[in-house]
Amino acid sequence: MAIGSTIHTFDVQLADTDRGVYDDFSLRVARHPSETDAYMLTRMLAYALEFTEGIVFSEGISQTDEPAVLVRDLTGAITAWIEVGAPDAERLHYGSRLAERTVVYTHRDPAKVMAPWEGKRIHRADDLRVYSFDSRFIDQAVPHLARRNTLTVTVTEQVLYLDINGANLTTAIHEHELG
Repeated sequence: MAIGSTIHTFDVQLADTDRGVYDDFSLRVARHPSETDAYMLTRMLAYALEFTEGIVFSEGISQTDEPAVLVRDLTGAITAWIEVGAPDAERLHYGSRLAERTVVYTHRDPAKVMAPWEGKRIHRADDLRVYSFDSRFIDQAVPHLARRNTLTVTVTEQVLYLDINGANLTTAIHEHELG
């Protein structure tokens, strides 16, 4: 954890009916001073939406050769490379060579996030998935963030229902492919 990081705690109730994943968990998330609340919340949602055995937050900004979130199997091999925000094509190429699955969750305009990747080399680019939310969803959720947070994350038919500290928000989860 970098000097000056702010610790946020999240008590999460997850019900992802699309994947058949139901769990309750608590996380301590270090928000680096250069990380926006929107990025941190997107990172937290990426963790919840990809929740599986072996999922962890990486060292983040201080560890440039890892994504925001990753999944390792019991042997330590990386099985999922989960980026947040607007990673460059080189990072995605590197991640998709290491992991079986590479995804990006973004709180930004997905067309603008993917435009710089056009014509760049990305290993297994056809398998890369980018997920985004309705345009104002993250902006509407950020004011409800606190140092201690209670989240209920429910996913049904690619719709995310989020209760964040008593505020109820809904968004579609949009999936984008390259090409």
